[in-house]
Amino acid sequence: MAETTLATFSVTRLEILDTAGRADPELLPDFDEAALWRGYRLLALARTFDERALSLQREGRLGTYPSILGQEAAQVGSALALGAQDWVFPAFREMGVFIALGYPMALIYRYWAGDERGLCGPPEFNIFPISIAVGTHVPHAVGAALAAQCRGDKAVMVCYLGDGGTSKGDFHEGLNFAGVFKLPVVFIVQNNQWAISVPRSRQSASLTLAQKAVAYGFPGVQVDGNDLFAVYRATAEALRRARSGDGPTLIECDTYRMADHTTADDARRYRSEQEVASWRERDPLLRLRRFLAGRSLWSEEREAALLQEVGALVDAAVAEAEAAPPAAPAEIFDSTCAELSPRQRRQRQEDADGDA
Repeated sequence: MAETTLATFSVTRLEILDTAGRADPELLPDFDEAALWRGYRLLALARTFDERALSLQREGRLGTYPSILGQEAAQVGSALALGAQDWVFPAFREMGVFIALGYPMALIYRYWAGDERGLCGPPEFNIFPISIAVGTHVPHAVGAALAAQCRGDKAVMVCYLGDGGTSKGDFHEGLNFAGVFKLPVVFIVQNNQWAISVPRSRQSASLTLAQKAVAYGFPGVQVDGNDLFAVYRATAEALRRARSGDGPTLIECDTYRMADHTTADDARRYRSEQEVASWRERDPLLRLRRFLAGRSLWSEEREAALLQEVGALVDAAVAEAEAAPPAAPAEIFDSTCAELSPRQRRQRQEDADGDA
């Protein structure tokens, strides 16, 4: 009898921009000055949106809200790589993706204020509704990828989830199906180290989350999730693979949740200030700012003008959101199903009769 090695695998980690703002020129995406500033502007806009959302929640003007503080690069960097034909399947902490794709910020504020019409965006945005139930949208993204494959579309489904989502059965079922049929789907896992109060070390014994893709027959790569360039490059390559018929990719964005899980949480009860402080130097905005400054593309004056600009955009979005009239009860039927069931039709008619 002899022992035979049946398989070996490796998982790579991609880093391009370090915390001092130095970038590897061999790996740096081909961004011109306008593209570099656009990336930085979107990071600043996403952060300003997030800061205002937290303030609005504390004032009772929004409901429970999940901050994206510290995760902006994982979201903006990946969104910048998407094509107009691609579809986004978000979890609940992807406001930076929405913003980078140009989704109206007023609608996002309306959603977090409890108005479901905030997810009924303009038809040109290929964004599925936010999934609050952890991991349950993974099979939806995979099913849509199967449909695209059957139709011969070049669209790729991009499914965002957190590290906690990789512990759900939906995740493993979705990845298994995607691997078997080599579907055009990209899974972007924002590993922010905490699934509410459960640390990454208690979620999985795997050295990386990226390696979970290997068991299902397709590549997994870990990237520095606070590095805009690394996230962009990894996403662009995954999209290329999917469009070429080479199947799915899992991208683990190694990042950190700087704020509480949501405004209903108090992270001080389960993690130390020292841990949080150790990640502050890895701030995605700070390192990109240092990169831009090293190329004479950033100054305090330009920063001040930028913050004034994005602040005004957020102000306008809040005003527009809060000026929207309340929803009529019958509107609950408008976007729930493509075709109402007999019971739903009867309920809608009962509502209309009651208003008569």
